[in-house]
Parts: sequence; C-alpha cells; structure tokens
Amino acid sequence: MTRRHRGEDGSALVELSWLGILLLVPLLWIVVSVFEVQRGAFAVSGAARAAGRAYALAPTDAEGRARAEAAARQALSDQGVDDAPLDVEITCSPYPDDCHAGTSVITVVVSSRVDLPLMPAMLGGDAPSFALDSTHSVPIGQFQEVKAEDAAP
Repeated sequence: MTRRHRGEDGSALVELSWLGILLLVPLLWIVVSVFEVQRGAFAVSGAARAAGRAYALAPTDAEGRARAEAAARQALSDQGVDDAPLDVEITCSPYPDDCHAGTSVITVVVSSRVDLPLMPAMLGGDAPSFALDSTHSVPIGQFQEVKAEDAAP
C-alpha cells in the first residue's frame, strides 16, 4: 500500500476562515451587548426624568406616584425595553410627608435591568443581566401651571 502525500495547499484559507469565525462571533456579541446596555441606560434616564415631571405636575402625592410609574413605564417602552423590571422610588426634602408643599425638591430614582442578548438560560441559571438606575431631581414650582386670572397683566 502506498500513501498518497497531501500537500498544504488551501489549508491556510480554511484555518483563516475558522479563526475569523471564532473571533468574530464573540466580538459581535460584545458589540450587540454594549448597544443593548446603552439603550437601557437611555431608557432609564428618560424614565427618571419623565417620572419626576409627572410627579411634580400631579395635584396630590398619591396621584403623583401613579403618574410617575406610568410615565416611567412609557419611557421604557419608547426605547423598546417593554419587559424590563421597573422600580420607582420617590423621596422629597425638606417636607417628606407633603411633596407638593412650598419649596420641596422631589428626587426620583428609577431602577431596572437589561438582559444581555443571545445568552440562553440553559447555560446555567438566568440569562446574565446588567443593572441600571438613574436619579432625577425636580424642585416644586418648576413645572407648576399658572391660571390666566392669577397671572400679572
């Protein structure tokens, strides 16, 4: 039996192709993940700002909380982060019991998370995620309406 000698012709192309695929897939995942986290960061920042404005414009603290949560959810939805968990915390100073009094400053903290794409849960536990939060402060009076009869001529 004689062995036929195989040359090295064409193997560099195959090796380069496999090496390119093996390096390109993780690099592509990193780029997509960065964009997903950035989208979530924009969404959370917009949600905090919208929630603060909605709370400041509400006539009461109870209605303000409901409006703030609805505005935050809508802001997340606008950025395409519909199914992300949402936590809205609202604090006021120097009047913690009545946020709409005098010179209160409303501080809204919106917390959420973004799941990293293309990572199946079957690899162990939940899909990896990135926690995000944003803070926005609104002084009372900045967004108050003035009735026409109360305005100075």
